[in-house]
Amino acid sequence: MTSRTTRITIQIAAVTALALVAVLAIVIAKGTGSSAQAATGQISLAPGPRLVARSTASDSTGRLVSVSADDPAAKRTVSSLSCARVYAAGGTGLCLRLDPGLTTYQLAVLDTHLKTVREIPLVGVPNRARVSPSGRMVAWTVFVTGDSYNGGRFSTRAGILDTRTQELIPTLEDWSVTVNDKPYRARDLNFWGVTFTADDRHFYATMSTAGHRYLVLGDMATHHLTALMDNVECPSLSPDGTRLAFKSARGGDPAHGWRLSVLDLATRHVTALAETRSVDDQAAWIDPRTVAYAIQRGRGHSDVWKVPADGTGTPRILIPDAESPAALGTTTQEAQ
Repeated sequence: MTSRTTRITIQIAAVTALALVAVLAIVIAKGTGSSAQAATGQISLAPGPRLVARSTASDSTGRLVSVSADDPAAKRTVSSLSCARVYAAGGTGLCLRLDPGLTTYQLAVLDTHLKTVREIPLVGVPNRARVSPSGRMVAWTVFVTGDSYNGGRFSTRAGILDTRTQELIPTLEDWSVTVNDKPYRARDLNFWGVTFTADDRHFYATMSTAGHRYLVLGDMATHHLTALMDNVECPSLSPDGTRLAFKSARGGDPAHGWRLSVLDLATRHVTALAETRSVDDQAAWIDPRTVAYAIQRGRGHSDVWKVPADGTGTPRILIPDAESPAALGTTTQEAQ
C-alpha cells in the first residue's frame, strides 16, 4: 500500500469516526419526557442558590436541568432546551447544540430566560464550554479532523466570543505564543479548556504541542498566549481567582488516565484531590471549597460528583444522571 493510499485510508477512517460521534450525539439529544424525580418547567440562569447541568437520564437526555444547591439530588426542573454541552455564569448561558434540522452543531448564547441572543455555526463536535464570571465572555472547544500534521486523528479547536463587543475569536491557533520565554511557532498547536479570570481580559487554557500539554495564560487585548507549566489540562479557575482545578495525565501519558488536582497559582503547589478515578472532564467550582465533575456510568450516562478542593474528604455524588455542571449562586467578585 502506498503512503498516499495509507493517508487517504486514515483520513476516511477519521471522518467516519467523527460522523459516528455526531450521529450518536443526535440520537442522545433527542431524548424526551419527564422522570418521576423531575418536573418540566421554566429555568432561570439568574444568580441564585441553584445548579444547572445537562441531563443524562434516559427520559430527558440532553435537556438542561436545574436543581437546588442545598439539595441537588432532590427533584429537578427540566427545560425544553437540549444541549451537547452547557455552562452558565453571570446571567449568561452557553449551549453547544445540534443545528436544528441539520447534522452539524452551533453555539447558542442564552439570556437568563434561556432565550437565544446569538447563534454561531460550529465546525466540529462540542467538547467544552465556559462563561466568564461576569457573563460577558464565552468560550468553547470542539473536536475536529483533517489537520494534515495530525495524521487524520482528532484535533481540538478553542474559540472565544465577547458578548459585549461581539469580537469573535474562531480559534486560538492564530495567536502569538511564548514558551520558556521565547517566541514559539509550530504546526501542531491545539487548544482546549478555557477558563476566564474576573477581569474578562485574561484566561487560562490548555495548549498541546510536541507531546506536551501546557497550561497557558491568554490576553484578549494582545492576542498573546504564555506557557506557564507542563501537564495541565482543562483548567478551571476558583471563585477567588487563586487556584486552578485541573486534570493531569498519569505518568505524563493520557493513555493511563487523568488525576484531578488543584494548583495554587501563587506557590505553584499542586494538591492531588481525593478522587482517584480517572476524570476526563473540565471540573467546575460549585463554591470556593468544592469542585464538581462528571464520571461516566455506562453508555450515555454520567453522574456529577463533588470533592473537596484541599485534598481531604471523599468523593460524593452531587447530581445523579447529569454532566456539564455549573453553579449559579456566586460570582468571582462575591467570593472575594
